[in-house]
Amino acid sequence: MEIILVLIGVAIGGMSGFFGIGGGTMLVPALMLLGFGIKTAIGISVMQMVFSSLYGSWLNHKKGHLNLKEGAVIGLGGFVGALGSGWLVSAVPEIVLEAAFVAVVGFALYRFFKAPVHIDVNEGHDLPAAVLACVGAGIGLFAISMGIGGSILLTPILVGLLHYPLKKAVSAGLFFVVFSSVSGFISLSVAGQIDYRYGLIVGAASLLGVQAGIWLAGKTGHKRHKNALVVLYLVILSLMLKKIFIG
Repeated sequence: MEIILVLIGVAIGGMSGFFGIGGGTMLVPALMLLGFGIKTAIGISVMQMVFSSLYGSWLNHKKGHLNLKEGAVIGLGGFVGALGSGWLVSAVPEIVLEAAFVAVVGFALYRFFKAPVHIDVNEGHDLPAAVLACVGAGIGLFAISMGIGGSILLTPILVGLLHYPLKKAVSAGLFFVVFSSVSGFISLSVAGQIDYRYGLIVGAASLLGVQAGIWLAGKTGHKRHKNALVVLYLVILSLMLKKIFIG
């Protein structure tokens, strides 16, 4: 089992770096296919996201792809919202979490399909800090409760609704995961929903893939990057639908 989890961690790290996601959107279904319950999978996923998001955001900042001011406002909102995730996971039935997961992925897929490929980096997209913080808080609560970092929601919102350039939105999405995952880790730890051993194995292994994923994202054109994100969402949606309806 440990070797399989290491390989999964490396693969998830690569996806985190390339897609700007925490990795939970792929990790939770993968762990469930290995036999983990959704709540245990969520705990492992959140711990892994702490590793991959911190390292990936540091790399993106070094490359100049990350706007720290905007990211911090949204991220702090996500941190506050994610504090309620421990209560929500404990109170909500598994089937509801699974259905919500499918709804989130479906929304993200729709927004990315509708969003333009090329957006001018200088095009206005400023919003009041309070609005950005509230958006972050809502995403933080909802996403961490499902074991995902929130970027799968935040990135399509930034691109499809607020007109952020794709690569800038990807970097902001991963930075958001830093705040939401740390907050979620605290909340889920208090609620007793973290398997620290398996979380450490997957999280440490994920660091090996993050750097390669970020390098590859920098070499990929906007259209191909967007198409790859759409394919990712379709795969995730298929896995979760299989779990819900087939088992």
